[in-house]
Amino acid sequence: MTLAHGADLKSTNRFGGTALIPACERGHVETVRTLIEAGVDVDHVNNLAWTALLEAIILGDGGPRHRQIVDLLVKAGADVNLADGNGVTPLGHARAAGYDKIQRILVAAGAI
Repeated sequence: MTLAHGADLKSTNRFGGTALIPACERGHVETVRTLIEAGVDVDHVNNLAWTALLEAIILGDGGPRHRQIVDLLVKAGADVNLADGNGVTPLGHARAAGYDKIQRILVAAGAI
């Protein structure tokens, strides 16, 4: 409803993240899809130096919803090699968490 009334896709929360970032973290697939379709910046970096992709992996559970979100972000052009503030890439986080299916999505999209 807020999008229909001109919501600002660049507005941020207390962590400096757009609405896409917590939606990815919490596994809200349809919200993620809606925000991507509305044109939100999929590579926005918040104050923690995390993107939506990183949050989906780091704070997600690796399950079906988070895998679908990773896939949506990749298909929307998210930079699969954009590392966090410590230099750890999404693929590095997925490996550390043992998220094999997410690793495959990232590698197929060019993650190194």
